[in-house]
Amino acid sequence: MARKKEMCSSENHEPGAGIVLMKLEELHSFEGHPFKVERNQELFELRCSIEKEGVLVPLLVRKNPHGDGYEIIAGHRRKEAALWAGLMEVPVIIRELDDDQSVIAMVDSNLQREKILPSEKAFAYKMRLEAMKHQGRAEADTSDPLEPKCKTELVNVSELEAELQKLGKVKIQKKGGAEGKRSNEQLASMVGESVTQIKRYIRLTHLIPKILDMVDKEILAIRSAVEISFLSEEEQYELHAVMELEQSIPNISQANRLKRMSQQKCLDMNKIYEILQEIKPNQKEQIKLPLERIGKYFPTAYTPKQQVDLIEKLLKNWAKQNVK
Repeated sequence: MARKKEMCSSENHEPGAGIVLMKLEELHSFEGHPFKVERNQELFELRCSIEKEGVLVPLLVRKNPHGDGYEIIAGHRRKEAALWAGLMEVPVIIRELDDDQSVIAMVDSNLQREKILPSEKAFAYKMRLEAMKHQGRAEADTSDPLEPKCKTELVNVSELEAELQKLGKVKIQKKGGAEGKRSNEQLASMVGESVTQIKRYIRLTHLIPKILDMVDKEILAIRSAVEISFLSEEEQYELHAVMELEQSIPNISQANRLKRMSQQKCLDMNKIYEILQEIKPNQKEQIKLPLERIGKYFPTAYTPKQQVDLIEKLLKNWAKQNVK
């Protein structure tokens, strides 16, 4: 056991030195990391696993380009779970990666997760496409990151977690056959999304946080949110205020009208009220339950749909017992 501790000593922090133990205080989050790390049920299960088995898959890090210590490329959730479990240090692999390689590795390792929020996909896809564009030495048109073609081979870090677990190292390889192919087409093929859907996700990065949070909570549909993303920041804040006051969510048709009126410079608070107060097709009378009254009774990870399903289930049980 003592020999194993010595082999994993954190004294040698040189890149390429293999697996070393590193203090948690030396590890810093990746700048602009788009994936949320929350102490929810999923992270609690990871914490329990770490308490029982330890950190089985080392974190991937590089020297922090923004200050002291090291920047986490892959393993933000493992670090948080280890901290929650009371650990002082974790195993890491140090690699020399430039900014674009680091972004690609960071995004790819997180996209393997089973559940990813729309906001996470939005910023992750945007970051990865920018990195791919840089590596491909494409035309420097930052107004639309979906357009440039990749003219050279791309560095691709694939199946990062599997590589770490199986080999204890990260394999960075050139991926051929991509010359002349647009970066968004390559990404679509990698993640199993259509190019159109990737464009939709990236448009979500133009939303204010409050409206983007509504997309994550499945209150606002992605297609409607994409249309709303074309509104100015001020218009979006006004729209959010009206949505809260009226307890009304725009459908795709209403969102499109808001977009067109914004583009025509004729959208104001009164117009927003008029549109949201319209009776939608097939709209039925609803019972509205304020979230501040019932939200505290649900697990924090529950989506609005899960909350509605649970309420319906409880009402059915109540009806069986009390209605004759």
